[in-house]
Amino acid sequence: MRSFDPDFATHLATGATTLATCWRVTRRYGVVLGFTDHDRALSFDGTTFSPESGADGSALASSADLAVDNADIEGALNDAALSADDLAAGRYDGARVEVFRVNWAAPDQRALLKTGVIGEISRAGEAFKAELRGLSSVLDQPAGRVFQRLCDVNLGSAKCGVDLDDPAYKTTGAVTALRDDQSFIASGFAAFEDRWFDHGLLSWTTGANAGASAHIKSQTAAGAVALWLPAGASLAIGDQFAATAGCDKRFSTCRDKFSNGVNFRGFHLMPGNDFAVSYPLRGEQNDGGKLG
Repeated sequence: MRSFDPDFATHLATGATTLATCWRVTRRYGVVLGFTDHDRALSFDGTTFSPESGADGSALASSADLAVDNADIEGALNDAALSADDLAAGRYDGARVEVFRVNWAAPDQRALLKTGVIGEISRAGEAFKAELRGLSSVLDQPAGRVFQRLCDVNLGSAKCGVDLDDPAYKTTGAVTALRDDQSFIASGFAAFEDRWFDHGLLSWTTGANAGASAHIKSQTAAGAVALWLPAGASLAIGDQFAATAGCDKRFSTCRDKFSNGVNFRGFHLMPGNDFAVSYPLRGEQNDGGKLG
C-alpha cells in the first residue's frame, strides 16, 4: 500500500482537495523540464512545472506482477516548453519521467505516483502524445547474445574493435545545397566511394541541429546524402557535420570493408528457413524418365 506524507494524507481525507498532476522529464545530458495540468506554474524540488504545454495524462494503472505499466501524456507543442524540433531530433527518446500528484495550494504536499521512461511519441499538427512506460519495460529488452546471421554489436564498440577515428572511416563536411528536409548535397565525401557511409552516423556540429545525430540512408562520392528521417530543425547551407562509415552487419562487409572478420559477432553460416523445410529428393534414373 502506498504511504503518503501526513499533511498530504490529511488534505486528501478532507474530501475538498486542490490537486494537480505534474510531470518532470529528465532528458539525456541532464536537461530537466516540468509540465503540469494546473492553470499556473508550480515549483518544488528545484523544478518549475509549466502549464504552457497544456499537458494532460491518461489514467495511471499499476500491477503487482512484472507486466509493463503504460500511460500517456498529451499536450501542445510550443517553443518555450516542448518544441517539435526537439521531438523530431529524438531528444526525448528514453527520457526519464516522474509523475507527481500535488496539492497546488501547498506544493510541499505531494506524492510520487510513478516513475518511467518515454516510449513512442506521435504528433498530430501542433499536439503531441507520448507513451509513458513503466520501469519494468526494461525487462522486455533483449539481453545476451542473439543467434542470427547478422552481427549483433554496434560498429566501433569494444566488442567490434573497429576504430571509427581512423580517417578511412570518418569525414567532416558541410551542406552545400538543399533538396528536401532529409536529403542534401554536401562536401567531404569525394575521397570515398559510393555507399561507403550508408547506415553510418552523421552528427551535426553547427546550425540549428548542433548536437543532434541522424542515421545515413545513402551517400555518393559526389556528396548526395539522404537521411532515414528528417533532421529535427530546418537545414541550412553551411551547416557542418562529422560522419562515420556504416555497416550493414553482414559478414562480407565486416571482412571486406573493415578487415574485421575475426571479430564478427553474427552466425553467418547458420542455416535459414529454407534448410529447415527442405527434404531429400529421390534421384532420377535413366529408365524412361521414371523415378527409381
